[in-house]
This record gives sequence, C-alpha cells and structure tokens, in this order.
Amino acid sequence: MRRLYQFRLSHALLCFLSCFIGIATVSPATEKEILLQFKGNITSDPKSSLNSWVLSADPCQDYSGVFCNSAGFVERILLWNTSLGGVLSPALSGLKYLRILTLFGNRFSGNIPQDYANIKTLWKINVSSNALSGSIPEFIGDLPSIRFLDLSKNGFSGEIPSALFKYCYKTKYVALSSNKLSGSIPVSILNCRNLAGFDFSFNNLSGGIPSGVCGIPMLEYLILRSNVLSGSVQEEISACQSLKVLDLASNLFTGLAPFGVLGSKNISLFNVSYNGFHGEIPEIACSQSMEFFDASGNNLDGEIPLSITNCTSLQVLDLGFNRLNGSIPVGIGNMENLHVVRLGNNSIGGTIPKELGSIELLLILDLHNLHLVGHIPDDISNCRFLRELDVSGNALEGEIPDTLYNITSLEHFGPYAFFNNPLLCGAPLDTPCSANGNGTSSTRRKTKELSNSVIVAIVAAAVIFAGVCVVYIMNIRASRRKKVDETMVVESTPLGSTESNVIIGKLVLFSKSLPSKYEDWEAGTKALLDKECLIGGGSIGSVYRTNFEGGISIAVKKLETLGRIRSQDEFEQEIGRLGNLQHPNLVAFQGYYWSSTMQLVLSEFVTNGNLYDNLHKCDVYSFGVILLELVTGRKPVESPRANEVVVLCEYVRELLESGSASDCFDRSLRGFAENELIQVMKLGLICTSEVPSRRPSMAEVVQVLESIRNGLG
Repeated sequence: MRRLYQFRLSHALLCFLSCFIGIATVSPATEKEILLQFKGNITSDPKSSLNSWVLSADPCQDYSGVFCNSAGFVERILLWNTSLGGVLSPALSGLKYLRILTLFGNRFSGNIPQDYANIKTLWKINVSSNALSGSIPEFIGDLPSIRFLDLSKNGFSGEIPSALFKYCYKTKYVALSSNKLSGSIPVSILNCRNLAGFDFSFNNLSGGIPSGVCGIPMLEYLILRSNVLSGSVQEEISACQSLKVLDLASNLFTGLAPFGVLGSKNISLFNVSYNGFHGEIPEIACSQSMEFFDASGNNLDGEIPLSITNCTSLQVLDLGFNRLNGSIPVGIGNMENLHVVRLGNNSIGGTIPKELGSIELLLILDLHNLHLVGHIPDDISNCRFLRELDVSGNALEGEIPDTLYNITSLEHFGPYAFFNNPLLCGAPLDTPCSANGNGTSSTRRKTKELSNSVIVAIVAAAVIFAGVCVVYIMNIRASRRKKVDETMVVESTPLGSTESNVIIGKLVLFSKSLPSKYEDWEAGTKALLDKECLIGGGSIGSVYRTNFEGGISIAVKKLETLGRIRSQDEFEQEIGRLGNLQHPNLVAFQGYYWSSTMQLVLSEFVTNGNLYDNLHKCDVYSFGVILLELVTGRKPVESPRANEVVVLCEYVRELLESGSASDCFDRSLRGFAENELIQVMKLGLICTSEVPSRRPSMAEVVQVLESIRNGLG
C-alpha cells in the first residue's frame, strides 16, 4: 500500500511537472517579441530603419513601419525601400491579425517561409524588388484572403505552380514580372474570377495564352511583355472588352494582331510591338481613354487607317519597322496630345504634313527611312518642346528651315537627323544652298554653327559650376536632416478608376498636408486630365496644377518615361533620393504615383516658373566638355587670333582622328598613363556627340570612368 501511495504521488508530481514544462514551452510569444525576432534576422540596416524597434517601446505607437488595428494587434508591416538585408523571419507567422506585408525595395534573400501559410488573414503580400529565389511557394494558393500578390523583380525560378491559383476567388492582382520563370501560364489562373490584372512580363515563359482568359469578367490589365510566348491570339484577346492595358510586346506571337480589343471603351495602352503579326491595321474605333498605341517591329502592311486621327487622347503612336505604305494622314495634326510619333522604317511616301506643327507638345518625331519627298515644313518649328527629330533616309529636298533652331530643346541636333536626303541642303549638313543666286550661304551657316557652339559651351560650363554647388549644398543638408514627418503610403486603385477595391497603383505621400484619402485624389486628378490646368512642359513630361478642397494646390508632373525609366524599381530608387533632399532653392518634393500606365511626381506649387525658362542644358554634354578641359587644359572656346574661333570638342576630335592626340595633353598631366588620358578624351568626345541619342547616360559615364581607373578601359 505504501509503495502504491508513493508511486501515485510520484506520478502526480511528474504529470504536474510535465504540464508545467509543456505550458512554458507552448506559451505564445507576444507580438513585440515576434517583431524583435524579425529584426534579429536582419543582417543589414543601412538606413537605420529599425532603430525604433526596441524592447522598451510600444510596437503600435513607436515601431517604424508597424500599424495596429483598434484592438492593438499588428495589422500592417510597411517597410519599403529601406535596403534591409537578411532573410524573412518565420516568426511573423505568429501575427494572427496581419493583413498587409509590404517589403518591396529591400535585399531579402532566401524564400518566403513555409510558416506564413498559417497567416490566414493575409490580404496583401508585396515583396517586389528583393533578392528572393527558389520556386514560388505553392502555399500562397491556400491563403483564403489574398487580394494582391507582388513577387516581381526577384530571382524566382522554375514554373509558375498551378496551385498558386487554387483558391484565388478574391484575388485582384498578381505580379510575377522580372524573375526567371519558365514553362507555361497555368490554366488554373482561370479560377481567379475576380482578377483585375496580372503581370508576368520579363520572364522566359513559353506556350500560348490560356484559352478563355477573357472569360474573367473584370480583367483590365494583361501584361506579358518580353517572354517567348507564341501562337495566335487574335480571336482570344479581341474578346477582352474590359481591358485597360494590353502589353504583349517582345514575344513570338503570329497571325493577325488583336486589334479588335481597340473597340473597348476602356483601353488606354495597346502594345503588340516586336512580334510576328501580319496583315493590315483595320479602321479603329478609338476611345477617349486611348493614350498608347505601339505596333512597331512586326510585318504589318497596308496604309495607316485614317480613323486613327480620331484618337485625340493618344500620346504615343509607334508604327515603326513594319511594311506600311501610303502616306502620313494629314489629320494627325488634330491629335494635339501626341508626345511621340515613330513611323520610321516603312514604305510610307508622300510629304511631311505641315499639320504636324499643330502638335505643340510633341517630343519625338521619327520619320527615318521612309519614301518622303518635298520640303521640311517650317511649321515643325512650332513644336517647341521637340527634343528628338529624325528625317534621315528619305528623298527630301530644299533647305533645312532656319526656324528649327528656335526649338530650344534640340539645341544642336546635328547632321545625322537629315542624312541620306541627296537633295536636302543647309545647316547642319555640309551641303550648302544657293542664296538668291549670289553664291552660297556656307559662310552664314558656319557663323551660325560657331555661334551655337559658343553658346552651348558657355552655358554648359556655367550650369555645371552652378550644379556642382547646388549638389554640394544639398548633400550637406540631406546628411544632417532627420525625418520628422512620417511618410504616408497609400496603395490603391489606378487614378481615375471607379472600382475602389482594385489594387493596382501606388500612391506615396511625403507630406501630411496632402489629402490621404484616395477618394480625394480621384476627385483632384480629374483636373489633371483637363488641358486648361497645363502650366508647362519639358523633355520629360508635362506639368499640371491640381487643386484640392481647402485651397491646397500642388504641381503634378506627368512623366513621359518611354525609353527612359526601365522599371518600377528604377523609378522608385530615383524618387527615393528626391524625397531626402531639401534646399531653399528647390521646390519641396511631396510624393509620387506609380502604375503601369502613369507615373506622377508631386511637388509644391510655385508661381515663378522654373529653371528651364532661363537655362536649357545638357548634363552629359557639359560633363564631356569638362573632361576635355581637364585633359587638355584648354578653355571650351578660344579665340587665338582675330576672326578665329576654336571650339574645344572639334579641335580634339580633329587631332584624335589624325593620330596626334598626345599633342593636346595638358603639360601638367605628364607622368599619367597616355592610354588612360586618350580613353578619357574619347569619353569626352562621345559625351559631346552632336546626336543626343548617341550620348551615354551619366550612369554609363561612371561605369566607363571606373573601368579606366581599374585598367579595364
């Protein structure tokens, strides 16, 4: 009996201890502890973004990027463009009320932990622009509340798992672009009946587009650019009458192009460029939403349909590199919102319509390698914002209009814009024109060229000097500045959308004085589309004044990023730098908006104009002049004798071509490697190329200089 009593007592004590130990083991960590575990997995925090994440602080009140619901539980984690490095902590699976996880623009590696399958409340995952890799986790398809999934700009590989779209009946948007994905587009995507858009661009996907994709009733964004997709899409895609954006560019599609989708009243961007489409462009029923039309790089034939001139909202028209014939429609002059016209490399004939001069906001006019005849109309000079002109490779004749020099954005477009027109003469070509039968105008032309060169060089030097001073001051102020106001991040619908639950665009505000409700922005941006609110324009976009209730006015620059900004990541990196700058002579930067079809920069509205009204520039050109000055020790423009002007870039170019480059080196540079000096000299000449499109970007200039310094030039 005694032994039995001792046994039962020992057993009870053992059970008690086991229960006690068990309770201690499974006791859930507090949300503060979970967040600190997440911080513990961070190996790099260059911007000190998590400095406020300390044990003594309140996560809901003090932790940067952490937002709680009314009950005090973590609901959102927003840590964007903070360059955090490390791996994603599995501990976040303990946040049972987490709805939004936004970590784009960091350096997280590894993959998304399997433990996140337990966060059933997850409504949005945005880990774009990181260094994540491996296969796309299938468990995401089991999350019942996912509306927005953005895994773009990472290193995910393999096929898109079919299970990713297992329970996607609430999903609105999926972005898997700019990864290393292969295989086909899963048919299971048809399960996503409420899908508003998907972006699978810049991968290595093959096969065709799933049959029935246009059966998704609310599909507005279909972006498959830069893959190896193939097959015919004309019937399939033409049925997508709710589309706003269709981008099939740079694939292997064949057959007839899906021009039928242009009948949609909502379509704003249509891009089928660089595929194998053939046939004619039919008459187009253009909606007032249509802004971007690109069918370049195909095998299209026939004439440009006259009905295209009814697309009065069109900003970009690119039909280059096809087999089109006929003539340029005269009615193109009615398309007053056009910024870009590219028709080069076709069989189009006739004359250059003088009506093109009515398009005041035109930035790019590319008519090279056509069969155009007649004169270059003087009216083109009315396009005062024109920054790129190419009419080379035609049969144009007569004198190049002097009035083109009134276009300040071109400065010195050079002869390449007019080459291969045997009967064309005048500046900047070397072919002189007769001047009223009294000889040639070569002397007048040369004087004008020298005058322009002198002006460019002097302005360039002054601007560079002023720019260096301003940048120096800005860097000092930026390094001392601490952020006081909390940045507001609103990620919501595209501008102008009436579907409030469609998550596509990204609105980021750096000022608390601006309206934070998206409804306010939708109302305010109606004025943005009104031409009467246009207050200026330049080489990168148009500027509008937008007014909100309460007397708030801001300047909104609607960017023309075609061929300039290659990705959302690049855009946000540049914008992030702007947000950290403050200077008395700089307009306050207040935020930005990004979507696949529209990019906006928001800033303080001032009434005194801008720098462009007084200085018209040339950053890369000016830097090239500085390089040549450093190597030669000479001034940009010199007058050694009366009636003689020596322009530095022309002088160096002649010596380099004659093999006498070393004759112009600055004597104080003796001892430096001659090969390096010649490479720097060549870089300076490339930067001062007469054709702006042939100049490198400043990023490329830096790469070349680093290569020269490291002996790799």
